[in-house]
Amino acid sequence: MTADVAADAVGIVVVSHSRALARAAIALAQEMLHGRAVRIEEAAGLEDGAIGTDAVRVADAIVRADGGRGVVVLMDLGSAVLSAELALDLVDPAVRERVILCPGPLVEGLCVATVAAGTGADRDGVAHEALRSLGAKEGQLAAPAGSAGTPDSTRAPDSGGAPDSGGAGEHGRLTGRFEVTWPHGMHARPAAVLVQAVREFDAHVRLRDLTVASGAVPAGSLSRVAALGAVEGHTVEVTAEGPQAREALARVLQLAATGFGDLRAPATAGAQGPAGAVTAASAGPLPAAPGVAVGPAWFLPRQPEAPPGEDGGEGDEGAPDPGTEWGRLLGALADAGKEVRRTRDRTARVAGETEALIFDAHLALLDDPELLEAAHAAIRGGRSAQAAWAAAVAAAESALGRLADDHLRARAADVRAVGDLVDRRLRTASAAATPGGTPAAAGHGVLIAADLTPAQAATLDPQRVRAVVLAAGSPTAHSAVLTRALGIPIVVAAGPAVLTVAPGTPVAVDGGSGELVVDPSATVRAEFEERARELARRRERARTQSAAPAVTRDGLVIHVGANLASVEDARAAAAAGADLAGLVRTEFVFLGRSRPPDVDEQAAVYQAMALAMPGRRIVVRTLDVGGDKPLDYLPAPTEANPFLGVRGIRLSFTRPQLLAEQLRAVVRVAHDLPVDVMFPMVTTVDELLAARRAVDVAARAEGGAAPPGMRVGIMVEIPATALKAKAFAPHVDFLSIGTNDLTQYALAAERGNDAVAALADPLDPGVLALVAATGAARTTVAVCGELAADERVTGLLLGLGVRELSVVPAAVGQVKQAVRQVDSRQAAALASAALAAPDAAAVRALLTA
Repeated sequence: MTADVAADAVGIVVVSHSRALARAAIALAQEMLHGRAVRIEEAAGLEDGAIGTDAVRVADAIVRADGGRGVVVLMDLGSAVLSAELALDLVDPAVRERVILCPGPLVEGLCVATVAAGTGADRDGVAHEALRSLGAKEGQLAAPAGSAGTPDSTRAPDSGGAPDSGGAGEHGRLTGRFEVTWPHGMHARPAAVLVQAVREFDAHVRLRDLTVASGAVPAGSLSRVAALGAVEGHTVEVTAEGPQAREALARVLQLAATGFGDLRAPATAGAQGPAGAVTAASAGPLPAAPGVAVGPAWFLPRQPEAPPGEDGGEGDEGAPDPGTEWGRLLGALADAGKEVRRTRDRTARVAGETEALIFDAHLALLDDPELLEAAHAAIRGGRSAQAAWAAAVAAAESALGRLADDHLRARAADVRAVGDLVDRRLRTASAAATPGGTPAAAGHGVLIAADLTPAQAATLDPQRVRAVVLAAGSPTAHSAVLTRALGIPIVVAAGPAVLTVAPGTPVAVDGGSGELVVDPSATVRAEFEERARELARRRERARTQSAAPAVTRDGLVIHVGANLASVEDARAAAAAGADLAGLVRTEFVFLGRSRPPDVDEQAAVYQAMALAMPGRRIVVRTLDVGGDKPLDYLPAPTEANPFLGVRGIRLSFTRPQLLAEQLRAVVRVAHDLPVDVMFPMVTTVDELLAARRAVDVAARAEGGAAPPGMRVGIMVEIPATALKAKAFAPHVDFLSIGTNDLTQYALAAERGNDAVAALADPLDPGVLALVAATGAARTTVAVCGELAADERVTGLLLGLGVRELSVVPAAVGQVKQAVRQVDSRQAAALASAALAAPDAAAVRALLTA
């Protein structure tokens, strides 16, 4: 029985009296490989299938298993040993010199030997692992008194793992912890995953079971890890030393979040260790906004308790007057509305109209008739304004939380945010609270929180808040997007352990890499501070050169544009040096009104945006609503999964008049100014051809043919579209990849759902393969999703075939500067390596190498 293998692996031969036993043992061992392959040959049973061993069959198996690095032979019973010894006399002397007959146990020995061979151990290392493989059982059960047994494997010299560095050395020692939350603990399969992972790094990694105060064992040895005996509920400490200690530790903690493959869903796997410890949770910490900072930890202040009589009871003065209470609630709603509008206006000025759209939903909730009627009914029933409002909000939040769709369930957070805002206005004790409940002036340094509402994020003061660390959250959540737009570094999904950090404790944060160090040493702190200074210098250079073209070191010109959602955004993009508007989100023209805008109104807006960017092309995306983003005047049936329903171009085809009027407005402006049109959520070539026919119809309605300079493109947001990019290419002038939606569709992980934040990673090699497939099309390929603004990824995107990047206006200069550091040939090599990587963590390691 032979598996497809790498040529440089040590071969293994299984000699058994029973062919069924040998094949079952090999199948079990191969389960430990997790996609890797080792050459395993069986020489079991006699020719007719009877029980027994045959020296000739063993010799043949040795020859087949020999790939040049040696062969380890494992045997079951005494006569199997005799057959193996005789077989050595039957093979070529050169082969015989590379063979070890190992006295280790067959089943246990084969499992650990297979893992050792699969991770590159040499012949002696593989045999040594097999020989001491009973250590796990001995450690748990103990050998009988007086038994010779095997040597105490917990004290055997290390073999097959990373070499002992002899101390912290120049690279220092990093420490983290994880809790064993999966059934059966560190049994063979998760231990094998761990061993394979740590052997990929130049680091010495050791594990210690803190629950039973065990000694430390090398993580590169399967038998020693199994002997650790860590079971469900135990806490394991991980230490790493060496040049790649940080990467190795992060990888172990990331794998622990999934039970090393034994958990179906992410689990918390991280805690704060001693000084210099790295904190991790699920697959986090996850980078969410670039920037480096060091500062004291501070937390959001607790909300004041409700005054007497406001918790649903009537207090000491009897039942509240319904008229008075209804008036109080209406006043609180009005004050909350003013507050949301102020927050919205500030967000639009600082972060752009696109990021401010979330507050339109909050304003709509403040005027939601069902929510208000529920509260009014409770007040008429004798409850106080605060108790009635709390009950109405709780009911609405609970109803959303029960829905099957992840996106709709996530809207419960919006209801909760609005509910808290009104509740604060009803509390007389907090009448002077900071707007939005954001304690922007309450602390200075690194803000640590379980999560942030959009209102809290929008009103953070970048002059006081050096960085943000969230225990939950995802890089694409509204709070992360808003914080990123403010220029504040942010790390999300750091795990609940960060909430136990003592206020005032120094915290070092790198929002670009996701690094988080609590109470860093002087050396680590100095390193982070130097990173921050260098980043500031780079950003200043980027600002001064933002108007210049973005040209790679080997002369490739890359256009860097801006994503817009208002005329103000267009002015900001022009000032930032944007080469074009790579994405104009037209939804803002349609929101907050009772009927759609007509052709003249739309044309006036598009013309104003084009004039705000004189001489530069703007790409107008047709209306992208429906499903999860409905409009009041476009009623749509309830969908079980709106992300997979009628949205984007699909909705436009159901409202042909709406599409026709929007296209007429675009065509009208394109006759005089450089304007393109782009269609969202295109899945088939037939949809694209139908959209192009609609452009021709709109042009005739405007008095002639389509403007000769107007280009037509589509968004690539669906995996099938990316894989069929070459089929679309003959019918478009450009393709624009929306990495936000492409990621969630490719990974089946809704980007706004914190529960799957660790999965919704645009650097997953599967997502990158879709970008590469699009980049291979014979047309201009752009990226307009969040990934385009990540300076670390610029070279990778160019290597995947992307030639245009569109980002928020504030990021234009920095992305242009990142382009200037790229050599396109090296970028192509980086892209090849990333596509071959096993996961997003490995891709990030390539980016920081």
